[in-house]
Amino acid sequence: MARLLPILIFLFFNSLIVLSSQSKPPPASFKPNKLVLPAYKDKATNLFTTNIHKRTPSLQFPFVLNLNGKFLWVTCDRKYLSSTYKAPYCHSTQCAKASTTPSASCFSCSSHARPGCHNNTCGLMTQNPVTHQNSMGELAQDVLSIQSTKGSNPGPFVSVPGFLFACASSSLLSKGLPRNVQGVAGLGHAPISLPTQLASHFGFAPKFALCLPSSTSNNGAVFFGDGPYYMRPGNTDVSRSLTYTPLTISPRGKYHVSVTQIRINNKVVPVNTALLTLNRQGRGGTKISTIEPYTILEHSIFQSVTTYFANELSNYKVPRVKAVAPFGLCFDSRKLSNTRLGPKVPNIDLVLKNKQNVKWTIPGANSMVQAGPGVTCLAFVDGGVNKHRASMIIGAYQLQDNLLQFDLARSMLGFSSSLLLRGTSCSNFNFTATTTPYME
Repeated sequence: MARLLPILIFLFFNSLIVLSSQSKPPPASFKPNKLVLPAYKDKATNLFTTNIHKRTPSLQFPFVLNLNGKFLWVTCDRKYLSSTYKAPYCHSTQCAKASTTPSASCFSCSSHARPGCHNNTCGLMTQNPVTHQNSMGELAQDVLSIQSTKGSNPGPFVSVPGFLFACASSSLLSKGLPRNVQGVAGLGHAPISLPTQLASHFGFAPKFALCLPSSTSNNGAVFFGDGPYYMRPGNTDVSRSLTYTPLTISPRGKYHVSVTQIRINNKVVPVNTALLTLNRQGRGGTKISTIEPYTILEHSIFQSVTTYFANELSNYKVPRVKAVAPFGLCFDSRKLSNTRLGPKVPNIDLVLKNKQNVKWTIPGANSMVQAGPGVTCLAFVDGGVNKHRASMIIGAYQLQDNLLQFDLARSMLGFSSSLLLRGTSCSNFNFTATTTPYME
């Protein structure tokens, strides 16, 4: 036994060294050039969510993805526990950075101090993007951890120690959002949005790419930083399939593109082209949204598109059936043929502004939706005559299995059209490797 004791001691300390090396985080100098978050489709609301690690100790929470949101807001009035939470003082540098006005408004709280409730801090107006309910929240700082990528695989987690966000009231979660979410993650063109803060902290180009899944059982991905973006099978670099068009930020900070024509079966649909132009007041034009479940068209555009689509589909001998709300044009599912690109129907092309006109092709997988037993509908909605909104809002259903890269530095949008054309989808990023979040 005396001879075995030194051997046992050696094996014990050797195992500690091995375990230590396995759990050791990358060095503090490690600066990834690309980060990734998963994207999930919620069955009940058709909204998309992601999981974000926050606080100390680090915990994972789900948030709604809002493409046009200005920042991350989190409900803090229900047991927000973190040893690294801070509330910047009013008129501080952090408040000036977060504010969209010349000076941040001072925030005060009548109850005892807690996360989301301090005096002499700066306030941010938070909003439920579905119901548009507003609530004043407190600007805050805390640790945010996010996974890096190494080639075609996920890499180690990295952290932003002083990530700025807004603490909001839990009352904003009462309607319209998935039941389990803790807030909204804003991807907009704004000083403290998720893409802006991550690019600034890690020093990579202000670009991010959105790849939303079409299924509630598989996840997509949101990439921060430039490509390549790899998808299975074969580790395909899907960023090579991107075509580019100018990206416009409206006066209200929303992402817009310039659609010059709508084509169905390569035939131009007659519409009032003035409606497709974004004016100086931020009205008209074409907005991209992850909150609207389906593409919304101004009434006259909707009438032209549905009339032309119905005429073209009549050549396929597919009978129309009674429409199911919120859609206006529905067909007998039993008469539709299925292909790898969804139901066999005429393609819808959005012709986009560029030096050479480029087109975003919408196949059956993105234009037709199963609305009931035996009923398939055109996944476009009549937006009525609303002069205060975009004439076209490209909704989340049309974004599914499409790679969209938002290049905020060059004001360009890269789009792939459907990845199904290339034998892959947004659910094919390899998230199988697992690592443990760590603090820098």
